[in-house]
Amino acid sequence: IWKPADGAMNSIWELVCHLLFYEKRYLMRFLGETENEPQAENNESTFRLPTETLENWKETKQEYFYVHRELGKILAKSEHEDLYRQVPGEDNSLVLELKSLAMHDAYHIGQIVFLSKMQGAWPGKRSF
Repeated sequence: IWKPADGAMNSIWELVCHLLFYEKRYLMRFLGETENEPQAENNESTFRLPTETLENWKETKQEYFYVHRELGKILAKSEHEDLYRQVPGEDNSLVLELKSLAMHDAYHIGQIVFLSKMQGAWPGKRSF
């Protein structure tokens, strides 16, 4: 929940909530379960945190990882023609929606890395 002193950025947890909102909404639309998709008054409200407890942080992370993996499974088992079919509730095909989602996620994941570096929680040297 840490933020820079100037308050110009969202916290890592807020960013994860925002990413989860859009990935979950997209997953529900792809599965045709639009009645279960998350709702928000506006984009800003997608950054809202649940009650700030360690258990809720763990649940947020667990749900995000689950939804992200489910989207990966859909992509992995999709045939070429599946990638170009329109997703219910969206104007574009699966491939275009996933591309947009990937760019959105990359932007916010970059913010998460930056916040981690600002806190000294990101290793200065990484090896792969």
